[in-house]
Amino acid sequence: MELTGLILIVTFFILLALNVPISFSIGIATLVTMLFSIDFVPAVTTIAQRMIGGVNSFALLAIPFFILSGLIMGRGGVAKRLIECAMALIGMFPGGLALVNVLSCTLFGGISGSAVAATSAIGSFMIPEMEKQGYDRNFATAVTATAATTGMIIPPSNILIIYAIASGGVSISALFVAGYFPGLLVAFFLMLVCAIYSVRKGYPRGKVLPFFTVIEKVAAAFPSLLLLLIVIGGIIGGIFTATEAGAIAVLYSLFLAVVVYREIKITELSSIILKAAGITAIVMFLIAASSAMSWILSYENIPQSISQFLLTISENPLIILLIINLTLILVGAFMDMTPAVLIFTPIFLPVAESIGMSPIHFGIMLVLNLSIGLCSPPVGAVLFVSCSVAKTSIEKIIRPMMPLYIAMFFALMLVTYIPAISEFLPKYFGLLK
Repeated sequence: MELTGLILIVTFFILLALNVPISFSIGIATLVTMLFSIDFVPAVTTIAQRMIGGVNSFALLAIPFFILSGLIMGRGGVAKRLIECAMALIGMFPGGLALVNVLSCTLFGGISGSAVAATSAIGSFMIPEMEKQGYDRNFATAVTATAATTGMIIPPSNILIIYAIASGGVSISALFVAGYFPGLLVAFFLMLVCAIYSVRKGYPRGKVLPFFTVIEKVAAAFPSLLLLLIVIGGIIGGIFTATEAGAIAVLYSLFLAVVVYREIKITELSSIILKAAGITAIVMFLIAASSAMSWILSYENIPQSISQFLLTISENPLIILLIINLTLILVGAFMDMTPAVLIFTPIFLPVAESIGMSPIHFGIMLVLNLSIGLCSPPVGAVLFVSCSVAKTSIEKIIRPMMPLYIAMFFALMLVTYIPAISEFLPKYFGLLK
């Protein structure tokens, strides 16, 4: 087992260091590891079977639907209306534009299910606007990068669906409901830091808008926000499954963008669908390759060995969870979320369950943890997108980002050690026994 695990890990990281795409790194590392045990033909056949089996899931059909609805929302004028709504509601508070940035990213990320989409859509407007109003560009970029990650926790979230598959059948509905409080908690702490930072730097407040103007802005954004209610309400009420909710999200977002907001023409749909198909293909290939790697990890009893090793370090659940968190933060800084979830769920979930943690609680902790990696160097996708939008460098935004990192880590610790934050809503709606 030790030799197999060593071969797998060393091969994988060598390929990553050589700039091989991560999905190919995972697949090749898995094949090389198997070749040390069996002949080439059976090894390739086994990997092919495991890859096909990894994506042969009805629940995964929700992913292309939510990707497509997110792209339609991104092009359909949703971001602009959410920003105007947030500006009307909280723009007058200290650090008003920074607070608007956080709230807009949180709402748009939750609706679109994509941190990168939230960064691009919200950041392209908010970063220049914040700079125009006297905010430091690097601070505005840091706020956008960190706030956009909340969309990975607040449903509908593709990464929660992937975790449900990797964990062996955890309820997607329960995960979706469980993500609300943790996601809003992260947004709250980010807004708190933004307010304090803005007061210390003397950044301006926004204007207090007339009451009827506020109502008008909220009403304009309400149809977009209604998507969250339709998706989650339908799932909780047992009207449709998460996969069916994805299809409904596509139809609703299409109606919103084409008929209500009229921001997308029918002729533009082909390019949006093509882009969604490309993103789906990348995600599904990652899932397939990671499923093969997860299988060989389980076959060689590597998760059990890691569990025993951690328990030899300490039997204190608080210490074990801290070790898992620090490991995942490091992983998130170097690896994309999808393969990280697929590879490390079967490794750390048995450890978490052995100390009494529920799969729902662990899943939210895992996704929140890896979300921090999305805005962390050297690999964080959101970090690169936000810097690209703002036309700045990673080195320049690290300093203003540090207080925001601390806020996210503090929220992570609360979610880790207070199960009720993740489990209250699923229990309330009868989704968690």
